[in-house]
Amino acid sequence: MAAPKDIQFTVPTLNLQVMQVKLIGDSPLICHAWSEKAKKAMLDKQQKKARQKKEAKDPERDFDESLYRLEDGRCGFPTVAFKSAMVSACRFAEGVKMTEARGAFHIRGEMVPIEGEPTPREDMVKIAMGTADIRYRGEFKEWSATLAIEFNANVVSPEMIVNLLTLAGFGVGVGEWRPERNGSYGRFHVATQEQKA
Repeated sequence: MAAPKDIQFTVPTLNLQVMQVKLIGDSPLICHAWSEKAKKAMLDKQQKKARQKKEAKDPERDFDESLYRLEDGRCGFPTVAFKSAMVSACRFAEGVKMTEARGAFHIRGEMVPIEGEPTPREDMVKIAMGTADIRYRGEFKEWSATLAIEFNANVVSPEMIVNLLTLAGFGVGVGEWRPERNGSYGRFHVATQEQKA
């Protein structure tokens, strides 16, 4: 029986780089953060607590609680939404695997500030068992965001990051009723040099 051969392999060192990318919204961004009331109701149900009497709707409060907030009170949006959109966009890019993309780049921070002014919107929605309900949420009709993306330059290039964001902004989107969820909201593109100024 032949002796096993030594297996040799090389693990390249990480080549970490960071790039700032400004995104410009192409369609309104609809927010839907979990309110404290909704989280409490969910926890109460899981703990088999008696259901509380349903409160009267407060459109202004529902609108305010739908917005994601940074520690300083400004409006933001979860960075994971943008990363998920980029990973989903790999389906539209030849030769790019979603599993590999997940480890090739990260977006710094939990929230990214959203530049723009939120306004309330009212929507009819279908909830459990087809029941209709009215939802009040925040919407940014015009918006932009600047992402700090850390990436392994041994695996992806800045051009690939920009291309993934372009595909993500067109075909996946972020927020409620985005293209990935049969809507047309939350679409974006990478800012041009003129738009960065």
